[in-house]
Amino acid sequence: MALVEPGTGPSPLIYSALPARHGFFTRQGGVSTGPYASLNASLSGGDDPDRVSRNRARIAASLGVPATHLLGLSQVHGARVITLTHPWPAGAGPAADAMVTAVSGIALGIITADCAPVLFADAHTNIVGAAHAGWRGAVAGVLEATLAAMRGLGATDILAVIGPCIGQVSYQVGDDMQATVLAASPWAASCFAPDPRPAHARFDLAAYCARRLVRAGATAHILGPDTCAEPERFFSHRRRTLAGGGPIGHQLSAIVA
Repeated sequence: MALVEPGTGPSPLIYSALPARHGFFTRQGGVSTGPYASLNASLSGGDDPDRVSRNRARIAASLGVPATHLLGLSQVHGARVITLTHPWPAGAGPAADAMVTAVSGIALGIITADCAPVLFADAHTNIVGAAHAGWRGAVAGVLEATLAAMRGLGATDILAVIGPCIGQVSYQVGDDMQATVLAASPWAASCFAPDPRPAHARFDLAAYCARRLVRAGATAHILGPDTCAEPERFFSHRRRTLAGGGPIGHQLSAIVA
């Protein structure tokens, strides 16, 4: 796998075959402290807003765009996609879970802390997309909706890269969730593995997303890191829950048209 990991400042993971500037940023390389240390990019958490703004400015600089052109959404675990034509103010993103654009110089940012960030690029144009895919959004069709919106702009050959998210070994789910996924996607039985606890299984979110993308006609790649299993590199909602709760930061993944 063509994976490059810079070692200074913000340290995004880069998939070299993705034909657009992008980065799957880790929690490293920012200015936040405590449970938000250090590259927390969430505008809606309890972190100091000035520190979050400085972190997002570092991310934008790493991507080669002004901070005003790093855009995000109010993510709601749904399937709505925004076709972006111009920047909006920080924190004013609409309620949706994916964005697409063909406007050069705009960075589409997705916030995660175990859900899958998915970045998309067309091989022949500057059309790009970014999606937040938790299991609910994936089941609802957010990935297919993102592909459809990109194709509506003229994309024909789309590569999607699934970034760091919770890994199957860390993702214990109940039988009710498994039943919901399988009712929507009967082919997804192979995305579940047995779990020692009765009425539970282990879910492979990245593999599920990849299979949905391929079935929808895209090329899909999985980066692989497990956010729950690497506390030094990633924020994780599941890890925070298992530890009894408390404040949490979020990492950001972004792609530039």
